Amino acid sequence: MNFKYIELMKKYLNYLSLCLFALLLAACSSKDKSIFTPTSSGRAYEILVVIDQNIWERPSGRTLFDVLDSDVPGLPQSERSFRIMYTSPANYDSTLKLIRNIIIVDINKNLYTQTKFKSTQNVYAAPQSILTIQAPDEESFAAYVSQHKQVILNYFTHAEMNRQIALLEHKHNDYVATKVQSMFDCDVWVPGELVSTKQGEDFFWAGTNAATGDRNFVIYSYPYTDKNTFTKEYFVHKRDSVMKVNIPGAREGMYMMTDSLMTDVKPITVQGEYALEARGLWRVKGDFMGGPYVSHVRLDRSNQRIIVSEIFIYSPDKMKRNLVRQMEASLYTMKMPNSRQVEVTMPDIIISNDSTRNKK
Repeated sequence: MNFKYIELMKKYLNYLSLCLFALLLAACSSKDKSIFTPTSSGRAYEILVVIDQNIWERPSGRTLFDVLDSDVPGLPQSERSFRIMYTSPANYDSTLKLIRNIIIVDINKNLYTQTKFKSTQNVYAAPQSILTIQAPDEESFAAYVSQHKQVILNYFTHAEMNRQIALLEHKHNDYVATKVQSMFDCDVWVPGELVSTKQGEDFFWAGTNAATGDRNFVIYSYPYTDKNTFTKEYFVHKRDSVMKVNIPGAREGMYMMTDSLMTDVKPITVQGEYALEARGLWRVKGDFMGGPYVSHVRLDRSNQRIIVSEIFIYSPDKMKRNLVRQMEASLYTMKMPNSRQVEVTMPDIIISNDSTRNKK
């Protein structure tokens, strides 16, 4: 037996293994880093606060708790924005570091002279969002959290919606996508469970048709002819006229209508373009049915028409927060005509240390 040959082969194989391992490490250190990153744990809209127990129980800690515990807008019953857990820094171990949403409270007068945010993604697991709030003292911390309440809520809400969008990209209802594209020249991703459909004049509906936990998607269009189109009054009037024709109730004279007193509108940005968001409650005239809805009103410039996409929920015996937010993510996937190349995500919540400093 040629032992010299065997030794040479061993050296060659060892060298080849080292080269392959080095190449694998190089690949994983770039955008494929997440290959070895564990999957994050925890449920959607669940958040862990890492904070000293004494601070958590004092007014400064209660300030952060109250922000995370605030009601979700546009729901018929009170539902908190997040399910809150907390742990002390000493107990913040490798298991807890895998949770998908984490806030770290770091108050230290020797390290910080001003209060600021620091955001990181996928540090210990993926997908994961970590927001660190650094402050010199509890008073500054509480004031900063109160001032930037909406930034904190939006940061984690958008992170959850982007996770839902990522799921929809790989698993959505192809029939609905094809139908919307043929009728409106738009692309949209909705959950695959929306298997019941109905088509009307410049109108399309898809839903689960479930007795409870019922999820629905609607899209309709009309010519852009009125300068008041992007107002609450115009939206409610137009929505009611469309739904009366296309979403009738169980008996004659029953139809879906908008609870105008419980509807709020605001301008938002969807894929870099202006949109009007309407959020509130719907009900059926002559019946006791009702629930939450969210609409996006957008301008199709190339065809001078308005396209409205909407989700609504019917779930009288269940909590509705997650159902609404899951479906709301679909609204952000809709691409208008001539915008096929636009990336589908929620708008980023910019955590800027310069723009969000606590001016004292």
